[in-house]
Amino acid sequence: MNNGWQASAKAWIADMGDQGDFGRRYVLDPVMIPRALAKSPGRALDVGCGEGRFCRILKQSGIEVTGIDPTPGLVAQARLRDSDGLYVQGVGERLPFADKTFDLVVSYLSLIDIPDFQAAIQEMARVLNPGGSLLIANLNGFNSACADTGWVKGWTGDRLHYPIDHYLTERSMWIAYRGIRIKNHHRPMSAYMRALLGSGLHVVYFDEPRPTGDAPDATAANYRRVPWFHVMEWVKP
Repeated sequence: MNNGWQASAKAWIADMGDQGDFGRRYVLDPVMIPRALAKSPGRALDVGCGEGRFCRILKQSGIEVTGIDPTPGLVAQARLRDSDGLYVQGVGERLPFADKTFDLVVSYLSLIDIPDFQAAIQEMARVLNPGGSLLIANLNGFNSACADTGWVKGWTGDRLHYPIDHYLTERSMWIAYRGIRIKNHHRPMSAYMRALLGSGLHVVYFDEPRPTGDAPDATAANYRRVPWFHVMEWVKP
């Protein structure tokens, strides 16, 4: 199935650089990194690892990390940047790992790219050790509902507000930015919550982070107007 990722791989790699885009560097990383390291996991899995940026961050803290991603160009780049790392080409709906393998599973802005997210959540829960955590960063539903249209702007080009429409209708859409054109999936928050609650995991953390104080003001202002992302941590009993 064509989702645009292979064709966009080079543009994505260039856009991420070494430190990630604005949202990762100034909004999500300051929450995701300490949450990931809090319980000193021995083994971790990054589902939808892309070019491996977050895997490399976790490895710096001595964690044994496996990355999995369906896009050949991104897996190849992850292996190139981390030659002794373990990067697998595969999909979140069918994880090629045994039950109870990992202390930490990470889904860092990857659920919006996975067609069968319910199956992927069940798989993430399956490979977790008891007491292990599933750490999720995701787009807020109001964001993904109108991600293909974006901000409503005035006649001078200033951003008036961000629209919300057809929020309850699950659907896929093509989005394009900075040379990247990929297919994303919109679901209301309730759809993700039903799938996660049905997996048997227990929620222990939720946040809608804002940019850190050192974020560039011109970009941070838009991220402070609306909470672009949410972060959740779920634990396996």
